[in-house]
Amino acid sequence: MTTIRANCPSCGDIQLRANEIVIRVCTDDDSGSYCFQCPNCQVRTAKNASRRVVDLLVSSGVKMQTWQLPDELHSHPPDAPALTPDDLLDFHMLLETTTDVVSLMK
Repeated sequence: MTTIRANCPSCGDIQLRANEIVIRVCTDDDSGSYCFQCPNCQVRTAKNASRRVVDLLVSSGVKMQTWQLPDELHSHPPDAPALTPDDLLDFHMLLETTTDVVSLMK
């Protein structure tokens, strides 16, 4: 079985099998990442992956999952004003004064 070298933030270089890594690729923007759990310290790690790295891992037997950006990201009007720190503070203060959050959405 093929072993794949990865870098754990705690342990440094480690060896993994293909079934210990998961690749995720966004079908909307073709961005990729891979994740694994270190067999030594059990720390879960996710790292960005270029198309070349994704292809290399897939050719080594790593399973790939695809995902899509949430629809809500596409429904935001492009001309809507940006959220400011003051807007966020106002919203925070509003949440502190009400327990009926659903009424705020109307």
